[in-house]
Amino acid sequence: MSVPRGVALERALYVLAAPVIAAAPNLSPTGAVNTVVVLAGAAGTASLLHAVTSPTPGTGQRILRATPLALAAAVDIAALHTPGWGPWNADALTAAGWALLCGALAPWTRTRRSHHRPPTAITLPPTPEPVLEQAAPEEPLPPDDNADHLTRQARRMWERAGSPGETQIVTAVPHEGTRHDITLLLRMLQPGRPIRALTLEAVAAVFAVPATPDTVRIEPVAQQPGARQGGPGWAEVHITPDAAARRATAPTDAERWADRIGGPRGGAPGSQLVAVTRDRERGVTFYRARMTDPTETPRVDLNKVCRGLGIPEDDSCVFVLLDGAEFLISVFDQPPLSQTFPATRDLLTPDAKGMFVCGYTITGQPVKNMVWQHDKNAPAHGLILGVSRSGKTQYFAIQMAAESLAGAVVWLSTVRHDEKTSVLCRHIDRQGSTAQWMYRQLRAATALCEIRAEMPWDYDGQPHDYKPGDPRCPFPMLSVYADEFMTAAQNTVYGEDIQSLGDNLTVTGLKYGIGFKAAGQSPFAHNGFSTEMKDNLRQNSRAVVFNMGSPMATHKAVEGTMTDAYNVPTIPARYSRSEGSAIERAMRGEADPENGVSTGGVAVIVLDNGRAVLMRSLYADFDTDLSGLFPDETPRLTAHEISELTKRGLWFDWTDPTPRPGEPGAPKSDGESGTGGTGRTVPVAPQPSQATTPQDALAALKHLTST
Repeated sequence: MSVPRGVALERALYVLAAPVIAAAPNLSPTGAVNTVVVLAGAAGTASLLHAVTSPTPGTGQRILRATPLALAAAVDIAALHTPGWGPWNADALTAAGWALLCGALAPWTRTRRSHHRPPTAITLPPTPEPVLEQAAPEEPLPPDDNADHLTRQARRMWERAGSPGETQIVTAVPHEGTRHDITLLLRMLQPGRPIRALTLEAVAAVFAVPATPDTVRIEPVAQQPGARQGGPGWAEVHITPDAAARRATAPTDAERWADRIGGPRGGAPGSQLVAVTRDRERGVTFYRARMTDPTETPRVDLNKVCRGLGIPEDDSCVFVLLDGAEFLISVFDQPPLSQTFPATRDLLTPDAKGMFVCGYTITGQPVKNMVWQHDKNAPAHGLILGVSRSGKTQYFAIQMAAESLAGAVVWLSTVRHDEKTSVLCRHIDRQGSTAQWMYRQLRAATALCEIRAEMPWDYDGQPHDYKPGDPRCPFPMLSVYADEFMTAAQNTVYGEDIQSLGDNLTVTGLKYGIGFKAAGQSPFAHNGFSTEMKDNLRQNSRAVVFNMGSPMATHKAVEGTMTDAYNVPTIPARYSRSEGSAIERAMRGEADPENGVSTGGVAVIVLDNGRAVLMRSLYADFDTDLSGLFPDETPRLTAHEISELTKRGLWFDWTDPTPRPGEPGAPKSDGESGTGGTGRTVPVAPQPSQATTPQDALAALKHLTST
């Protein structure tokens, strides 16, 4: 007869515990061992009493399990009250009897435990289990549940395949307009269990279709109150071989987008198409899309998008506009920025907020820049960047015209003389073309800050900060342009002063009605734009960046003018439509097509919200009279300002090359320290007549080095 392991272990425990129960009260009645025996016996006695008085089922088994502890306490207490080991070693005999009795009861104490069968020698009648009332489970569908012919035929095919995933077909619904596409509603054969083992391959094998996600889709069934059931025990299977074949050959716009663009390796991963709109009048097709997850930021690769849509990869006709989780792709029939938009006085006249139209976007939206900042009640600075022939001077004309129409005085300084700046000279207050002229211009503008800070206003006789549009203001707004500022800032004689004066003017000029417009080919500090100047220009202007020579250079220039650079449009060197295949032209030995329309006048403007927008600036024809854009009377400084500048020796003919007192290179006089306009010591520029021989030139060079 085999004895369960648990019973054998319990009997061995009784045999080992018997000597302890007999010896503990005799050897150490107050010891820890005897105390543990007494406490265990007390717990067993309490459990025994609770089992006797409890009405719950299983009382007999609980009594049997508590009896060994209660009897052990009784043996211990009896040994405490007998002298020594008792007559005839009664304490040891009583402990041995306890072990034998408990060992005999051990099988009965374990008859209700799982995974152990009771000893074969002792058989107890089984206790009937209480039966809980449960809802009757759903029975498998009977063969005659009034199913239609398609459902019965699908069930036979399903059962013949061995009921994949241990499921059964509830209904089979055909798709309208197709011969083979159906939708199956499945549930588990055993109610209450989830569907886990159903696979695309198993379903596809039943109906002999390809096991691809386009052909077979398994979807969960949502719970529908008052209608059919749902949950993990149900599934809906779409078998669409006809739709998959049509999608491969003639997909819809949404299907093409999902397959080629919105996929993980597409041009806009995680996106879905919202709508496709065609504007025949403007010759453009709009693809509006959004991210499936609204918390994601679109990552658009225009080249991949073009391949997915089957259109030429032409950056002159395909553009993207991001707006949060949505984006718009515009595909034009012709380059939209190749057309010109003539400037007019109506477009350039500032509105009540100081805004004027400076160009148009690819979609024909007007883009505005500002003469003054309405929200800050101050003039606007300016930052205009671009390489030669990119359109900077054209933009000077339209912005100067807008400022002149607003009553602002305009000064323009450049490093070198050119035709267009000479034309602008006829319509503005002052213009010069040397680094010295720029230095004198900045000195006069800086001095005007001091002069205007002390000019009283008529209505209260007190000086005030400049307020745009206030008729009580005693001085006009002044706009100071410095073209090729970085080149002038590197001039050996005037460069350091020009940069220092420019920094000072950007910091203090606004409250005195003076806006500084820096222009050049780089916005970085090592080229003359200090961090202090760039921060002030960035916060108080809408930077305009023309072609910088390469897409990467343009991108870096725009980043340098934005607080948080993102989605910077690309300006290629030239726009050229893709004509045919380059491979086919190479095989035929044909020349590549000529370059298309130049991108002069195309710029990126950084708006107030930090978003960069591609625009075509308005066109001012320098071959014609520009007087139609400018006011009839050129704005000038007030007589008081000119008088004060004259007293300071700053108002004269700035084209005179002779250094004036206080300027770098001016001859020293008695009591003068020989410093420039900013207080620093500067070398005296040698005249060309002083170096007539190589020896003279070497001596002049040594003199400059030592100085």
